[in-house]
Order: sequence, then structure tokens, then C-alpha cells
Amino acid sequence: MKTNSNFRTNAITILSFFALLISGAVSAQQSGIKRTDLQKHDLSVPGYETVQAKIDFDAHSAFGKHSHPGEEVIYVLEGSLEYEVEGKGTITLKAGEVLFIPAGVVHAARNNTNAKASELATYIVEKGKPVLVLKK
Repeated sequence: MKTNSNFRTNAITILSFFALLISGAVSAQQSGIKRTDLQKHDLSVPGYETVQAKIDFDAHSAFGKHSHPGEEVIYVLEGSLEYEVEGKGTITLKAGEVLFIPAGVVHAARNNTNAKASELATYIVEKGKPVLVLKK
């Protein structure tokens, strides 16, 4: 009985440690980035939804390579952002400009300026799938 209890305690400790490592890695990658979810709605197409978020970038911050299982439509609200898009190279957008990223295309975003920058991101995704998939 005591052995089983020790095993359970050790297993919980190990799982907690790995959870802390994983959460630390994700938050470190997003340093200087603040995401505010604005809305999420089912679409008239069964099985799909739209998710909209505002992403704020501190000066000289970046969000590493990632993709989305659905389309992403970006509108730069403030400042200037540089996007590295697989197959298209580097694209720099300023406030008022837009970008469409097809499903599954790997991309990254960076604010190379001394000022804050923000984008409005709208995702069209299949329900139940994650909005974001980080790449190594």
C-alpha cells in the first residue's frame, strides 16, 4: 500500500515538473507578445468557426515560426510588422495593410521597430482543431 502511494506521489511530481517546463517554454517564446481574444463564432459552414484576436508586439519582439490549420487574415492596426512567410519570403506591413496566410503555411512575425505594433488576426478553422501550431 505504501509503495503504491509513493509511486503515485512521484508520478504526480514528475508530471508537474514537465508541465512547468512546457509552460515555461511557451511563455518564453511569446515574451513581449500579448494576445487578446476578441470573439469566437460558429460559421454557417458546418464544422467551422472563426476566431478573432488582437496581438500586441512590444518593440523588438517576435513570435516564432508557427502555422494554423485554417486560414489567417491579418490587418495591421498600429506600427509596422515584418512577416516571414514560407514560399513568399519577408513581407513588411504598416498600419492599414493586410496579409492572407493559407492553412498550414509556416510563418513568423516580428516587430523590428522601437515602437509598439498591433495586428488584428482572424482565423477560419475547423472546430476542435487548435488555432496555432508551434514549429521548431
